[in-house]
Amino acid sequence: MATLRYGFIGGGFVAAFHLRALREVRGVEVAGFYALDPVDKLIAYCREHGLGEAKAYPNIREMAKEVDVIAIFAPNYARVEHVEEIVDAVKAGAQLKGVICEKPLARNMKEGRRIVELIRSVGVPEAYFENQVHMKPVQAQRLQLRPVMEAMGPPTLARSGEEHGGPHSAWFWDPVRQGGGVLSDMGCHCLAVSWYALTPWGKPPRFLQPQSVWAETALLKWGQPRWRQELLNRYGVDYSKTPAEDFATGMVTYKNPETGQLVKGQFTVSWMYDKQGLRLSLDGIGPGYAFEMNTLRSPLEVFISDAAAASILDTELALEKLQASRGLLCVQPNEADLYGYTDEHRDALAAFQQGRSALLDWEYGLEITRLTMAAYLSAERGTRVDLTDPATNQLLETYVPLIQQGRGAEVLQVL
Repeated sequence: MATLRYGFIGGGFVAAFHLRALREVRGVEVAGFYALDPVDKLIAYCREHGLGEAKAYPNIREMAKEVDVIAIFAPNYARVEHVEEIVDAVKAGAQLKGVICEKPLARNMKEGRRIVELIRSVGVPEAYFENQVHMKPVQAQRLQLRPVMEAMGPPTLARSGEEHGGPHSAWFWDPVRQGGGVLSDMGCHCLAVSWYALTPWGKPPRFLQPQSVWAETALLKWGQPRWRQELLNRYGVDYSKTPAEDFATGMVTYKNPETGQLVKGQFTVSWMYDKQGLRLSLDGIGPGYAFEMNTLRSPLEVFISDAAAASILDTELALEKLQASRGLLCVQPNEADLYGYTDEHRDALAAFQQGRSALLDWEYGLEITRLTMAAYLSAERGTRVDLTDPATNQLLETYVPLIQQGRGAEVLQVL
């Protein structure tokens, strides 16, 4: 298998996390980065770990000339601009074998439609990166339960959750630039993985047809005066003026088009989880069987006393979004692999080598965007959103949530 040369757009936290994943993937070389901030540390990491002689590029067009795959790991508000530049580079002669877009595909349906149309206009294979679908625990439970599902029927209820104490960067907290709050940031993960967990064995990811969405959003922690001030001091984001939700929950109803069976996918996400750190959870129930996953159950625990805590330099070496530097800590020895980052790269590389799109393409990402917008609409209206109604689907095409508009104070409580 020929090695594919990667070019990264973006040089922040998620780009660094993907580099950790690529250390375990064959057939890829990191050739370079295009980012607004310096990428010296990422280049040094690539060279130290044998990922390639990466370099910084002045723009996307120059990078596209010298790579096989472009991976978009930059902030959400720049998605359309970056895809436009990629497409311009292809039309100018760049021979790309694939384009990767990190979740979410877009902030809303209008932007999502635009970038799907753009990439399809040049025929470049694509991959939508939703890591949780590729998690080994998710894949292992499906493999283990395959004969049970085939004998008894697929799961009828899946409950997914993602929670931590809040994002790393100021733009993530800004609802206008990011596209909302925790529902936009992490709800896309939970919508995707619960949909996938409910899907019958052997069927494509979009086999089950979404019927309706119900959701609630709330500002439970970061709207309080003390925590609002912390956000303002640390990131310059003022939730007294433009708040975003730090908690969301809801339910999606899907229909099996072959049997008519209705199944449910429940999700809960928060930026107010003050426990060890990032927790991903998934459980499902089918006729006569069940499964459960919780990433805070680790084979390794570490204890650090008060006296020793001062020596800790980087708590996130143990766990993403770790909330403490002492006490009994959960340590995940290989987070990038556990969370599915490694295997989503393997899936994308295999697809691009064969000249096709990955398991999850941008059309799938667009559908996740539609479900996310339906959840925001449900929360705003306080009612269930019917996805079988043509008028509702037409509305979602141009809908921008109040929180994304910077008008979150109209629907969220700020103390």
